[in-house]
Amino acid sequence: MPTRNDARADRDFIAGLGKGLSVIECFDEENVSLGVSAVAARAKLSRAAARRCLLTLQRLGYAELDGGLYRLTPRVLRLGFAYIASNELPDLLQPHVDQLSGEIHESCSASILDGNEIVYIARAATKRIMTVALGIGARLPAHCTSMGRVLLAALDPAEAARRIAAAPRKAFTPHTVTRKEDLLQILQQVRQQGFCVIDQELEIGLVSIAVPIHNAAGKTVAALNIGTQSVRFAAADLPARFLARLKAAQKDLKPLINGPA
Repeated sequence: MPTRNDARADRDFIAGLGKGLSVIECFDEENVSLGVSAVAARAKLSRAAARRCLLTLQRLGYAELDGGLYRLTPRVLRLGFAYIASNELPDLLQPHVDQLSGEIHESCSASILDGNEIVYIARAATKRIMTVALGIGARLPAHCTSMGRVLLAALDPAEAARRIAAAPRKAFTPHTVTRKEDLLQILQQVRQQGFCVIDQELEIGLVSIAVPIHNAAGKTVAALNIGTQSVRFAAADLPARFLARLKAAQKDLKPLINGPA
């Protein structure tokens, strides 16, 4: 039976707003244009509810209709930039990411955890090391990325296990670890050693190493990584080559980031 707090939470929840946001999240690089039925299926809504949400988004300028298919408009970027503008991390981390990348001549990035994915909030790319373009706001699965595993390892173990269990855990390459028990063991190792190395689990030829970024109170608020090509550095060599640089940036950033523990 729901508790009084659960009932209060249900009363406070605006279902229409939730449905509208779920409709926006239906669109991505593989689903640029969608019909009402496709949106209903992806958002798990009735066709009538999906249609009303799409018409509302169209009326507000967040979506447009073209040939029976809906697509998002640039106005949606206001929602994402509202986060960037109201959060100190992107502006604080970007100069350090730029500096580190310039010193080692490799691509560097910083990200935060959002559910089962990481979201890039700072990036400096010296060369294209992936087949997909990565920029601010780009998302990647947490289970097979060095920054994702660092951020998952920083969670309470039970919460980390819940997120891994709920994630699709797609195998992007023959090297991708997808078994829940194996991933939980890897996270335990990451907690103990304080960094994570990925060897071609997201894309063949891509290797990376990441460390957590802590605020002044010691809480993990982001992750910092260095990504390179396996033809340049073997994954096993990344700690000896780059870990000291990442740890130095980690130390420099900690007193600069405010926030509760």
